[in-house]
Amino acid sequence: MKAVKIEKKIVGYEVVSKKDEDKPESPVRESKAEEMSAEVIMMQPRLKRPAELEGSTYRIRTPLSEHALYVTINDIIVNGKRRPFEIFINSKNMENFAWIVALTRILSAVFRHGGDATFLVEELRSVFDPRGGYFKPGGKYMPSLVAEIGECIENHLQKIGLIKPPEISRELAAKREKAQSVGILGADQCPKCGQLAVARLDGCDTCLECGYSKCG
Repeated sequence: MKAVKIEKKIVGYEVVSKKDEDKPESPVRESKAEEMSAEVIMMQPRLKRPAELEGSTYRIRTPLSEHALYVTINDIIVNGKRRPFEIFINSKNMENFAWIVALTRILSAVFRHGGDATFLVEELRSVFDPRGGYFKPGGKYMPSLVAEIGECIENHLQKIGLIKPPEISRELAAKREKAQSVGILGADQCPKCGQLAVARLDGCDTCLECGYSKCG
């Protein structure tokens, strides 16, 4: 048997029979070795928790339960900027205890790695309850309790300056003023943002929340 000097890092092995020793090396083996030795991209290192953090607590009331949810988001200062570090959700209602604990741990884990966590807002607000959503005081529609937690996080990120409040176009502002002066009695649910804010203006259905219109 011919001795072979190993000069590269071993990233895998394969049993070769004596009949295969004289065959040329398969290019597939080489490509697999290169793939296995590819550099793994890791998340940013976790931020170290100080002994004391400042935060805000928000109350969420829903028709799903007589007990409110209290969402606490603590912030940390990184490079002179305030950003969320951890989140806690508490309630006397124990019905949703398991998934709420899981959600807070996952969200806090994302916050503590110090990357861009603003994507969480859109992900949470896109969750729809198969049993149906509910209306908040004032008529705003929420597709699920998870979506309202996402809105709560969005409000907090706007408060600390990580997310800019959505800009309202002049056209949408004018439509809102017209709807207020005309006195819209009822509205339909918007297929885009899910809010109960679609009113008929000038013969066209328009969402007064996001500006969606069937007329383009």
